[in-house]
Amino acid sequence: QVQLVESGGGLVQAGGSLRLSCAASGRSFSSYAMGWFRQAPGKEREFVAAISWSGASRDYADSVKGRFTISRDNAKNTVVLQMNSLKTEDTAVYYCAAVRSGSSIVEQATNEYDYWGQGTQVTVSS
Repeated sequence: QVQLVESGGGLVQAGGSLRLSCAASGRSFSSYAMGWFRQAPGKEREFVAAISWSGASRDYADSVKGRFTISRDNAKNTVVLQMNSLKTEDTAVYYCAAVRSGSSIVEQATNEYDYWGQGTQVTVSS
């Protein structure tokens, strides 16, 4: 099992940046593909970004391509989402998720992930 704790959320003006971190417990972090998802009020949880166990494969939602970057440090059991050029529509609770996978394929579907953090609020003001 793995436990996930997100941090780094907050309030930022449009055009600004935030860096979200997800700390994972356990000794087998490098066995997990990791993803970031978000959920705005009244909307379904949606895919934001994902990274394979090795970091070799990354995938992004079209809405964040070119603005967000996902990375991981397997030695530190962390995954980071760097968010630049933030827009008001990026406002949501952001969740870190994990699925055990040795594949280079990363998943976008929420039901592919087995472990979830508690979420961190990101609010972008105009």
